[in-house]
Amino acid sequence: MSYYASKFFWLAAQPLSLAFFAIVIAFLLGWLGRRRLQAAFMLLSAAILFVTLYTSAGTVMLQALEGRFARSVLPVAGPQCIIVLGGSFEAEVIAARGGVEMNQAGDRFVETLRLLQAYPEARVLVSGGDGSFSGRYAGDATVSAAFFAAYGISPTRLIQEETSRTTFENVENTKDLLVHDGLDNCLLVTSAFHMPRAMGLFRKAGLAVVPWPTDYRTSGVASLEFDFTQPSSNAQLTTTAIREWIGLAAYYLAGRTETILPE
Repeated sequence: MSYYASKFFWLAAQPLSLAFFAIVIAFLLGWLGRRRLQAAFMLLSAAILFVTLYTSAGTVMLQALEGRFARSVLPVAGPQCIIVLGGSFEAEVIAARGGVEMNQAGDRFVETLRLLQAYPEARVLVSGGDGSFSGRYAGDATVSAAFFAAYGISPTRLIQEETSRTTFENVENTKDLLVHDGLDNCLLVTSAFHMPRAMGLFRKAGLAVVPWPTDYRTSGVASLEFDFTQPSSNAQLTTTAIREWIGLAAYYLAGRTETILPE
């Protein structure tokens, strides 16, 4: 139930949804003759839209997360295993059209493929099931078999965790597989902005993993300023940043991580 509750909460909590709800409330207040409150909610909606679309606020919030963990120096022999968290494949598109289609987080699997080719003894554990509401699609762990096979990676190197839908479930379900296969001190590959939350969960679970961030969305040197050149990109960055910060806070308050912002 908590999984679906979090999904519905996020549908309402993302910036553009908040702006829409503020407008709806403003119209209702106007119908009730509450002009001052109506003006306040109209102003709130405009402020949310302006910050989301025409400032670099999202970039600044996201780069604060991306700079939290740097890639470590690998041993000469390379890693024993690589854990890659799902969220990179377009399951609905693949179901309709076939093939292997990636989204913006596809760097997770591109970087994992590079590592597997560089270190032929390493195994890979893909953690990711179907995170859709319907539950009708193949998750990343399932789709990854075709992806890796297309580039010559032996299926014997692949461990698939096909049931997780959240980062918390990624960690819980991965733990047993690592113990079963006798794997430890693995590389953890996920998006850079997602790494703090993932590392916090792995540490709480008592699993030693080496962070290997990828899929950077920011330059790391952005400052807070007006930006009228790319409103759609600004909205996407802001939405991603707020979602991740909410996730960090929620996991900490639920006792799933030791600190709100791991480092």
